[in-house]
Amino acid sequence: MEGQSTDGEIVSLRTEAECMREREAATREILEVISESRDNEQPVFEAILENASRLCNAPLAFLSLANVERTSVLIPAHRGTRSEFGSILDGFIEPISRTELVAVRPIADGQIVRQDDIKDDETYRKGDPRRRQMVDVEGARSVLGVPLIQRSLPLGAIILYRREVQPFTADDVSLIESFAAQAVIAIENARQFKALETLNAELGNRVEEQVGEIERMGRLKRFLPPAVADTVISQGSDEMLSSHRALLGVLFCDIRGFTAFCETAEPEETIEILQTYHEEMGKLINAHGAGVDHRMGDGIMVLFNDPLPCDDPAGDAVKLAVAMRERMAELSRQWKRLGYRLGFGVGVSLGYATVGMVGFEGRFDYTASGTAINLASRLCDEAEDGEILLSPRAGVAVEDDFQIESRGEIHLKGIREPVEVFRLAGTATT
Repeated sequence: MEGQSTDGEIVSLRTEAECMREREAATREILEVISESRDNEQPVFEAILENASRLCNAPLAFLSLANVERTSVLIPAHRGTRSEFGSILDGFIEPISRTELVAVRPIADGQIVRQDDIKDDETYRKGDPRRRQMVDVEGARSVLGVPLIQRSLPLGAIILYRREVQPFTADDVSLIESFAAQAVIAIENARQFKALETLNAELGNRVEEQVGEIERMGRLKRFLPPAVADTVISQGSDEMLSSHRALLGVLFCDIRGFTAFCETAEPEETIEILQTYHEEMGKLINAHGAGVDHRMGDGIMVLFNDPLPCDDPAGDAVKLAVAMRERMAELSRQWKRLGYRLGFGVGVSLGYATVGMVGFEGRFDYTASGTAINLASRLCDEAEDGEILLSPRAGVAVEDDFQIESRGEIHLKGIREPVEVFRLAGTATT
């Protein structure tokens, strides 16, 4: 009767509905695999090929991808091939210029490849080894190749083969295009995940390096002036701090009358005097570019020419001594008004000494030892209030720039022979 469906039409509708359900189930399955494999596209490729092969009745299926540089094509996943041909696909890598190959052509030009019979083309007739293998060993005949497109750029292709001459339909093409879009999502997810992993690793390494540098600088700044510590950090090596010999300008200074002052002053007064003294002297030491300074109560040792080199270590040490003497004269006048009678003396020497970092983890120190160090210390002990005493070698080094005068030969503690000592002319007025 007119308007009633025939049995054939009902069967056709049922078949079409069943096909739609199968395709929807396949899509859900692939999407689930994508959500579970954000860091690895391989499971997605395998799920796509399994569903594509089943739904399109194509027992042979593989997926090809271009490398990042788009110079060559490889095959990361395949199914349904015999072992002989499967091993060939596993090692497949061909230039992207070989557009006669079905695995390459959709990637090279971004177009769908659909051949009813690959045996009936020029590539097979010319005896191409892979085409012959596909047809004669695998029995492949009809082929469909759909490119994986990301923002107009072909990344790869899904390739399906049938072992009989049975052309792929427009519905087959549409289904594989949807699978290709899902493959692109998987590739993008994996690449973003790997890029994020790389970035996180790089950031982690940078943070670790920066923390290490901060800790290292903190250790160095406990015994080096900031400028010296910064130099060591910028060079990226502690080699300059290892034990070695160097020509040094050495300055020792201390407060005259400090021991007697401590015997009568309150502890708070002693601490206040020391705090002011070290703060003011520290400013001058940093301003004059000294390499290292050590504080021992009211005594200070300053080294010039190591680890930071300078052209005139003795001259730089004397310039610092003069600046110190002037500032201490001002402080002494202030302290005198409070009833504190304190003075200041300096000893300067020039000579070779052994310098370097000594100690153990957490207790490192950068120091120097040798005759030049001892001599500057003894000259400081010998100096009267306001005096700057120089060793013979230091005196000769600075005599063209400063007015000096001899104090004669003096026996200094710990030094066998008498030493001719020079003094810087002029004293600060207190």
